[in-house]
Amino acid sequence: MLKGKKILIGVTGSIAAYKIPILIRLLIKEGAEVKVILTDAAKDFVTPLTLSTLSGNPVQSEFFEKTDGTWNSHVDLGNWADLYLLAPVSANTMGKLANGMADNLLSATYLAAKCPVFFAPAMDVDMYNHPSTSKNINQLKTFGNILVEPEEGELASGLYGAGRMQEPEKIIKILDSFFQKKKDFDKVKVLISAGPTYEAIDPVRFIGNFSTGQMGYALANEFSKRGAIVELVSGPVNLKIDSENVNITNVTSAAEMYNACLSAFSQVNIAIMSAAVADYTPERQQKQKIKKQAGSLTIKLQKTKDILKELGNNKRKDQYLVGFALETENEFENAKAKLKNKKLDLIVLNSLQDKGAGFGYSTNKITLLDNKGDIDQFELKSKSEVAKDIADKISSTYKMKN
Repeated sequence: MLKGKKILIGVTGSIAAYKIPILIRLLIKEGAEVKVILTDAAKDFVTPLTLSTLSGNPVQSEFFEKTDGTWNSHVDLGNWADLYLLAPVSANTMGKLANGMADNLLSATYLAAKCPVFFAPAMDVDMYNHPSTSKNINQLKTFGNILVEPEEGELASGLYGAGRMQEPEKIIKILDSFFQKKKDFDKVKVLISAGPTYEAIDPVRFIGNFSTGQMGYALANEFSKRGAIVELVSGPVNLKIDSENVNITNVTSAAEMYNACLSAFSQVNIAIMSAAVADYTPERQQKQKIKKQAGSLTIKLQKTKDILKELGNNKRKDQYLVGFALETENEFENAKAKLKNKKLDLIVLNSLQDKGAGFGYSTNKITLLDNKGDIDQFELKSKSEVAKDIADKISSTYKMKN
């Protein structure tokens, strides 16, 4: 799967840089095209001549070439790459990337890159275990960057522990697996609902919730990256998605979301209902703004249509249906009941009891329960990483079903 892929490698100052020539040779052998960026500190461990000879491309490290003043565009480099691999990446550079610093060509290209970014830390065990390093790694992961977890082993200092950069052969397998995964939903049609609904009380007021739509948009982005044709039904959110494989239908109310989802459902293979749809809506919407007056105000509510249940009742045998359960108590019992009652294949459970999970956060902590009785629990992650976990689960169970 690496044949024809454009791989940009960013090398920083670490003794593990000695592995990069081997990595480049393996990438070239797999048919990839390779370009390299070096920091000044990296030149103390590996020479530009070695890497340019092996890659077949000039190695760049400065914004401007000192010989002729040629500008090395970080934007062009970022746009060129199908994947940007930072290996080895030092604690110093991770700190810069996590905080948006762009004082060299490598970090500026990182900020400009639109492609997936992998980072492979390499440092001594005490540096790797320092709280600041952990914080920066987690921050990069929340950006959607993919960590190449270092191994435990003998380090240059003579100590033994975590901090040893993965071997080139292992990195090749990780990259190959990533590109293979990108096509596991090739041409599969996926319906995703996202965001809140607003139930109008009068022309200026509504009943709503705190959903930002981040989870649904992360799912749409992940599935589109992996080859799916996505129909995204979105409530009112301040988010955008840039993919030709994603068609967005914007709705406001629960009734509009119901109609849009039911209309699209018969044409899709997979439906993921991540939207926070209102359970109740005002019986009557006032045509004029309700004026403030003495005493209390009573608004009579009626139930909205249950989108998930309706989809479950209309689901074909070849379709795969996913629901979400955001709970505050009796989480597992409520999620299992919803899984069964709505005829779901999979339910994504998250609890407001978990710090950093639910509405308004860029992170989430989920448990996946399927209709075979399997339960998968995950740690707190960025919503982009959570979307990958959900997609991986669907990939394996959807294929088994069909």
